[in-house]
Amino acid sequence: MIACLLDDSALLALGHGYPALSGFIVDAAAGRAVLAVPALCLCAAEAQRPGIADHVGALPVDIEPLDLSTTMPVSRLIGEGIDWRIAQAVAAALPSAVYPDGRVVLSVQPARYQATEVQPIDPGAID
Repeated sequence: MIACLLDDSALLALGHGYPALSGFIVDAAAGRAVLAVPALCLCAAEAQRPGIADHVGALPVDIEPLDLSTTMPVSRLIGEGIDWRIAQAVAAALPSAVYPDGRVVLSVQPARYQATEVQPIDPGAID
């Protein structure tokens, strides 16, 4: 089973019917994937397209909270110059006790991650 994070660009693309991302939603509903949306990514998407949070809330995805244990590494990344819209996705993608191999970030704007340790995947670019 694959564990993925959807960033704000992926959420906005999904809202526009991006077929490759729709497949991940189908996989999550069937139990073949675990999808999560970092809260800051959802905020960024909602700011650009009001109402998208309601749509995301109806999907088989978990919303990653921005609690204290998350705020500390995310704040460090933002302080280092990482865009706030992707900082929580970067932190959540790194290996952890729950996800020792890390998680895959799904993004339609992977270039935004160049200054990070994360190599996101644009599902539409997969052959």
